[in-house]
Amino acid sequence: MKTNPGRFFEDYTLGEVIRHAVPRTVSGAERALYHALYPARHALYSSDEFARACGLPASPLDDLAAFHIVFGKSVPDISLNAVANLGYAEARWLRPVWPDDTLRSQSEVIGLKQNSSGKTGVVYVRTSGTNQHGETVMEFTRWVMVRKRDADAPAPAPVVPDTAAVVNPGDLVIPSGLDFTDYDFTLAGEPHRWGDYEVGERIDHVDGVTIEEAEHMLATRLWQNTAKTHFDASLRADGKRLIYGGHVISMARALSFNGLANAQMIAAINAGSHANPCFAGDTIRAWSEVLDRAETTAPGVGALRLRLVATKGGEPFTLRGEDGKYLPHVLLDLDYWALMPV
Repeated sequence: MKTNPGRFFEDYTLGEVIRHAVPRTVSGAERALYHALYPARHALYSSDEFARACGLPASPLDDLAAFHIVFGKSVPDISLNAVANLGYAEARWLRPVWPDDTLRSQSEVIGLKQNSSGKTGVVYVRTSGTNQHGETVMEFTRWVMVRKRDADAPAPAPVVPDTAAVVNPGDLVIPSGLDFTDYDFTLAGEPHRWGDYEVGERIDHVDGVTIEEAEHMLATRLWQNTAKTHFDASLRADGKRLIYGGHVISMARALSFNGLANAQMIAAINAGSHANPCFAGDTIRAWSEVLDRAETTAPGVGALRLRLVATKGGEPFTLRGEDGKYLPHVLLDLDYWALMPV
């Protein structure tokens, strides 16, 4: 056989390091396509001149676009036979990605746990993306539910990695030169500074976007995310293709502009859960909660810890039921650090 059927749960070994194929050279086209797919309007990623006024040499590639590219490289080896991508932790953006950078990825298997059904298991990996200079641009931990090839195959001893609940603010990496001292709030779109947000404050982002099948398929192809469940409708009993979870993350982040226009850069993801599946025809809405604030050493730059929740209905600010489980309308629960002007 010369074709690749993808890995199944029993094909992974604890401690294994997997170098992912097909490096990707990025250009301004990635930004144009990203902004065509999502209503992304954060000024730092829209304007070279705005970025230069903030101390950067030009506007870098959108942080989540860089994430999608690094993530997409890992899919053929990690989640081609996935039932679902379950969550994230300990994600950090370590340096900006610029047009003409070439990105590649590798993952280390850090945990394995078979599910009680015996038909699937959870694979935990730590993935890093590097540029053409060998510099790490980002890293993250994720865990994914993967089918077994043989339900009777023996299960490995369960190992679940101990991940940090929160990325320490002191471990956030601020892009070299970033300076919000002379930040232009008018051009950015809102007047709200870091100090205007209180811990415990909640923001309804009010807008909504209905997911289209075509745009989701374009997104997964763009990021070279070949997970079968996103392409092949015959894999699910309901005959539906599962919307890529990163598509939901980017859509919710774009919607959060209304109320968080000055949360310019994502510096880290503390935790993330895809609470319920998303399908074409669902209308995504979003709300945020301020969880914490932290100062940074960069001039004029503060860090805001935010919970971003994406929904497909339901009342704003509703998250879990009395049983502690996510409510059926909740799609995404994402805890992240953003950089914004003080």
